[in-house]
Amino acid sequence: MKLTVKRIRQGKNSTLSEIYRDGKFLCYGLEDLVRDNKIKGATAIPVGTYRLQLNTYGGMNARYKRRFPKLHRGMIELIDVPNFKYIYIHIGNNFGDTAGCLLVGESYEKDGDGDYLLLQSTKAYKRLYALLVDAVAEGEGEVAIR
Repeated sequence: MKLTVKRIRQGKNSTLSEIYRDGKFLCYGLEDLVRDNKIKGATAIPVGTYRLQLNTYGGMNARYKRRFPKLHRGMIELIDVPNFKYIYIHIGNNFGDTAGCLLVGESYEKDGDGDYLLLQSTKAYKRLYALLVDAVAEGEGEVAIR
């Protein structure tokens, strides 16, 4: 299973993308600003292809397990990203929610400050997670950031 994150627009502090699974559009994504020099928790994921795995420890995992007890089996994490750790696909609406991770949403809008916002993030996350979790759990998931 291959997930592709295709960056389509740059905001003042945000990066908007379209997310595809095996070539089929699934939802929108939001990251921090693309930067030449990494700023912890405020820089988009570097362009590249990364493996996905389930991370079953930590505070975020515990929160999602309580929130989605029938769905959640671990945070979907991008691994082996140079100079980055704990990069998850998760719920959020604006660049302040990313902390260097990839947010998902059903649609988007641009705010008055020149940044992109995701809408219906929980709905998109639940749908995307259900489509990915089995492949990721079996070690067959990867994501290409373009």
